[in-house]
Amino acid sequence: MSPKAKRSSSKPQSRAKLPKKPDIGQIVDRTPSDIGAINVTATAPPALFSNASKFVVHNLHVDAFHPYHQHEFSSTSKGPGASGSHIDSEAGWKLLLDATAPNALYNSANRFNPPKCDEDTRVEVIQEVMDWMHDRESPQRLLCMTGAAGSGKSALQQTISERCSKEGILGSTFFLSSTDPTRNTASALVATMAYQLGLGNIELRREMGTAVAKDSLIFSKSLKTQMETLIVAPIESLHRNSELSAFPYAILIDGLDECTDEERQAEVLSTINECLIKNKNMPFRIFIASRPEWAIRSALEEDGYLQQVAYHIPLSDKYQAFFDIERVLWRRLQEIGRKSSDSRARSPSWPSKQDIAVLCRAASGQFIYAATVIKFVSDKRSSPVDRLKMVLNWTPDTNQRTNPFASLDRLYTNILLRAKEEYEASNMDGHDFLLLVRVYHLVHKVHWFFGVKALAWLLKLEEDAHEKLFWDLRSLVTTTRRRAWFFPSIPEYFLQFYHKSFSDFLDDESRSKDLFVPVQRVEAHIAQFCLRHIDESMFSNNP
Repeated sequence: MSPKAKRSSSKPQSRAKLPKKPDIGQIVDRTPSDIGAINVTATAPPALFSNASKFVVHNLHVDAFHPYHQHEFSSTSKGPGASGSHIDSEAGWKLLLDATAPNALYNSANRFNPPKCDEDTRVEVIQEVMDWMHDRESPQRLLCMTGAAGSGKSALQQTISERCSKEGILGSTFFLSSTDPTRNTASALVATMAYQLGLGNIELRREMGTAVAKDSLIFSKSLKTQMETLIVAPIESLHRNSELSAFPYAILIDGLDECTDEERQAEVLSTINECLIKNKNMPFRIFIASRPEWAIRSALEEDGYLQQVAYHIPLSDKYQAFFDIERVLWRRLQEIGRKSSDSRARSPSWPSKQDIAVLCRAASGQFIYAATVIKFVSDKRSSPVDRLKMVLNWTPDTNQRTNPFASLDRLYTNILLRAKEEYEASNMDGHDFLLLVRVYHLVHKVHWFFGVKALAWLLKLEEDAHEKLFWDLRSLVTTTRRRAWFFPSIPEYFLQFYHKSFSDFLDDESRSKDLFVPVQRVEAHIAQFCLRHIDESMFSNNP
């Protein structure tokens, strides 16, 4: 009997209603795992094999590895392939979004018109950072930039972020700010990083969402646990299935010192080191900028755990910004003048070279002073010529209602108050913090031959008293080591103030207000200890 005749004599008892021109063996709306579990009698779709028996299918081919996408399922699917993993992933991703800090993004609307480097300024340091960023073979995958308050770190971070974005290598950014409660802690750091990394990669986003769905309390756990769960594990999973050479790898964190808790600052550094730097499967190059406060300073010191790991750029010490500040002042003030209705401001002779020279000396190499002046002069309610005169001629005795340096004064006040609070909490010796700072300040101003160790001896303090005193003022004050002229064989340390304007702030009661310590009180304090030393000397010579 021919095959055709054989098929004709073996008709099924009831005819199945077949789809129009079906593909033999095609199973609609099934996952690969479903296909592997199919048998004719138990799981076959009734429309195709319903009530069929005693039939033969030739040349059946089932492709169990046909590409499958979860979005092909509707959210109401009840089939064995719709276990809810896609739904869980989407729900987890939404929870992750709720835990982010949108204000911390480099292009956040909240940071409209953020500070960034002017054209032709900071050329050398920008090139150094970008060269490091492009050198994927360099073993130092962490760059730490430290610098004085107002030295231009945030402007550099913004500029580098924008360049990395244009090059397609920007993975994530996080700009901390002590004045914004949504980004003055590290709580949202990992979630915000994960959001940006997962934004351009569906598989990574699905892995992250699933991880959150499995542990909805993940954001209440340690930063290390969050980092391992939401970034390390998903990236490693992605690495097993694809090449990461084209993955956006630049991670930027600005203003670590703006995190209000010092212990959390240290936790951020430790977590990044343990999870992203030590793990060679991670593709990232991480750029962190901060004032030289305790957490990052101690980690970068000679015996610190990041000393060998990180590439360190001490911005205020390595790069002199005088000429960059000069260019910025010329460019911005002339631009303000061109837009002014005051004909004096539109004159080619405004501002004068002398004006710019005075401003540059006052800036002390710190961009924040120049930015403060530019913002003050640009006020449209009055003439830029008159407002620049106010800056150049301002003294406490002029009784001007407007203080051109109000924003600077707020910065110095906040730093000084925080340092005072930390000093008094950790030192139970009863010393007056503000008085001692002022003593050291005035000694520095008069270029006294006493270094900090000699001054500690005079005031009957511990030899390293200056370390404790200025521990939280390192963004404003540092020490330089050189030999004392009266004991050339003994190295001594001398104070160095990064900002002339901070010295002016301490001198001016109208600016420092409750933090002000008058010169007379300092002189009396020093005289008291001088007399005590004389008395002790006389007593020891006359037993």
